[in-house]
Amino acid sequence: MIEKRQFYINGTWVDPIAGRDHHVIDPSTEEPCAVISLGGQADTDAAVAAAKAAFPDWMATSPDDRIALVEKLLEVYKSRSEEMAQAMSLEMGAPIDMSRSSQVGAGTYHIQNFIDAARNFEFDRPLNDQSPNDRIIYEPVGVCALITPWNWPMNQVTLKVCAAAIAGCTMVLKPSEESPLNAMLFAEMMDEAGFPAGVFNLINGDGAGVGSQLSAHEDVDMVSFTGSTRAGKLISKSAADTLKRVHLELGGKGANLIFADADDKAVKRGVMHMMQNTGQSCNAPSRMMVEAPIYDDVVDQAGEIAAQVSVGPASAEGRHIGPVVNATQWQKIQDLIQKGIDEGARLVTGGTGRPEGLNKGFYVRPTVFADVTNDMTIAREEIFGPVLSIMKFETEDEAVRIANDTPYGLTNYVQSQDGARRNRLARSLRSGMVEMNGQSRGAGAPFGGMKQSGNGREGGVWGIEDFLEVKSVSGWSPE
Repeated sequence: MIEKRQFYINGTWVDPIAGRDHHVIDPSTEEPCAVISLGGQADTDAAVAAAKAAFPDWMATSPDDRIALVEKLLEVYKSRSEEMAQAMSLEMGAPIDMSRSSQVGAGTYHIQNFIDAARNFEFDRPLNDQSPNDRIIYEPVGVCALITPWNWPMNQVTLKVCAAAIAGCTMVLKPSEESPLNAMLFAEMMDEAGFPAGVFNLINGDGAGVGSQLSAHEDVDMVSFTGSTRAGKLISKSAADTLKRVHLELGGKGANLIFADADDKAVKRGVMHMMQNTGQSCNAPSRMMVEAPIYDDVVDQAGEIAAQVSVGPASAEGRHIGPVVNATQWQKIQDLIQKGIDEGARLVTGGTGRPEGLNKGFYVRPTVFADVTNDMTIAREEIFGPVLSIMKFETEDEAVRIANDTPYGLTNYVQSQDGARRNRLARSLRSGMVEMNGQSRGAGAPFGGMKQSGNGREGGVWGIEDFLEVKSVSGWSPE
């Protein structure tokens, strides 16, 4: 049993003031693998006070020096990547090979992209050529509460921490209590990289406790949260009393529009993207919308592909999907699969219960539904598991209407060889991101949504700007 009860506050590991034990569960075995402490109000206050005290000096530190520390962090992160991969695989169930490549790799990718973006960022610039005495100064927001989820831990921790650090903010990180070990390892890396005491603080807790305390805290200037839309609404309400800035990366219900002229790999690409990370991605293409002439063939193909997806323990090497994170998520997914059956969707493959041969662990059968209509629960709610819903459309206009008929707006996908059509759809689909023909967005591209998928953007220049205030100055004297 791993014991990690301490918090990282003001540059040192400290015992909780008002902590209580919490067991971290290995989702592959359903057994406890670690014990941490969940903090109380006194712990939250101590972490915020440390960040507040460190802010003036960190704000005054030159951007070049802040960037240099993030560069050092990247070196440390790479040197301890295997520890990080093992931690995430154990606590949230990512298969170890996937944890090494994608889960750890996401952190490496974002840290490097922030370094690249920051090198060319002008924190101090003239308004324009016609206003030589007007200055625009980008200043850090202040003390930031960073609340991160369990599904892509290092992806989200690095997107928030590195952007905040480069911007000159100090911070308190509250990782998910479901997957805290990776964040505690990351705190060790921040310490090893040499960040000044109080710039980065970590306290474990749950949403109702530390999460709510940070959201309402009068000395916190900004909350950056990634998680469920339900929790995002609660954070927004809690933060309203102090009018702090709130940045939200929330749920999604991505539509993947497959037209008759899609390439031969489009269906497989869509199914495998849906199954990646056991379906636990907010940008998953969970609604596969197919043009009528190819609908039947696509349903057959998708069912065959999903039926070949293997499921196994996170510790096993190889290409498979692991368990979902916990018993609550497992039961929610089971209930939604049953709801799909009850509401008349056609079960193509998968279904309720664990996969054959797996009697313990939070494993879900890779599932595909066909003949789904947009009023069905599985078309409306974010399932957050390896469950794909296939829908039919007749025209491009109908596809757009159905795709946009959702409270979410994170990522949509288009598969077509018609460039003019792709461009039309990129403009008409109401989402923060549109990815086409399997082409990933470029390094440093902004990540974020609209509607109930949240606000703000993470990654690259946009991610840094989210942690900055814009100050307009007149009467600037040239030095």
